[in-house]
Amino acid sequence: MTRVNSAEVKKQLGQILARTARTKRRVMVTSRGKDVAAVVPIEDVQLLEEIEDRLDLDEARAALASVKREGTVTWKKIKRDLGL
Repeated sequence: MTRVNSAEVKKQLGQILARTARTKRRVMVTSRGKDVAAVVPIEDVQLLEEIEDRLDLDEARAALASVKREGTVTWKKIKRDLGL
């Protein structure tokens, strides 16, 4: 992975973007010697979004299973319990 400081990114953003799209390699952006951001191929972002969607679906399925097992609580009871 390539590391580029933020000052260089400002100067070379177009080149960095083109190189990342072409080579599919990530570029880590640093500031004062610390990693602060990254330029990544769009395929990486799409993969992350797909993973997040699958995790969300797993959580939704678990919540539905919990409702089937344990039932639900009425809105009236929730308001009463919260003193509303």
